[in-house]
Amino acid sequence: MTQWMASGFEPLAAAGPTLVWTIVLTFVFLECALIIGLFLPGDSMLITAGVVLAAHATGEAQVWALSIGAMIAAIAGNQVGYAIGHRTGHHLVARKNGKYINTRNLTRVSELLHRHGFFAVLVARWIPWVRTLCPLVAGAAGMDHRKYTIASTIGAILWAPVLLLVGYYAGSFLEKVSWLMPVVVGTLIVGLVLGTIVGVRQYRVEMSRPAEEFEVEIEDGAAVGDGRQSA
Repeated sequence: MTQWMASGFEPLAAAGPTLVWTIVLTFVFLECALIIGLFLPGDSMLITAGVVLAAHATGEAQVWALSIGAMIAAIAGNQVGYAIGHRTGHHLVARKNGKYINTRNLTRVSELLHRHGFFAVLVARWIPWVRTLCPLVAGAAGMDHRKYTIASTIGAILWAPVLLLVGYYAGSFLEKVSWLMPVVVGTLIVGLVLGTIVGVRQYRVEMSRPAEEFEVEIEDGAAVGDGRQSA
């Protein structure tokens, strides 16, 4: 069994960091920019990427470089999400009885921004579903773009490297046990693939639900959410 896992791990190792870079940058951007990111396993993906890179000879250099790349992808994704929200003119579309894209969650994000502003954007980085909704709501609410950019950039600088490095140094420890590394990596990869497949299916189910209009109002400089079902 161990030998089979080791041989199964070889193609992944042979693929080199290019595959890891492609997956990480794509997932990070989507999770920070578009609604589909709500359903992608972003945090576990970063940790898995760090573990996988630990198995490469240039892993340490790669993980630090990827940390910078992931930060840039997160910052770019946040700007795209903010722009999309801003273009809606204070109107977002929720899904009636949706699991994530519902008026309740949009209201919670609106209230979080209303009460805590700058710090809410920082905290949002560490809460998966809030991480995706926050840029859209901030843009729709007309949050000061400079303040949002600074907060989201600081959050990206802290978020991506921490998770990647946690995975990398955990992987470095696992490398000391020859049979354990392939087993752990294989389990993480399978979990990531299954999580992505399930997430995409959940996204399709969520988007098939009836649309429900959510208006983000500006009152005394604050964002206030009010959910209304569209006709």
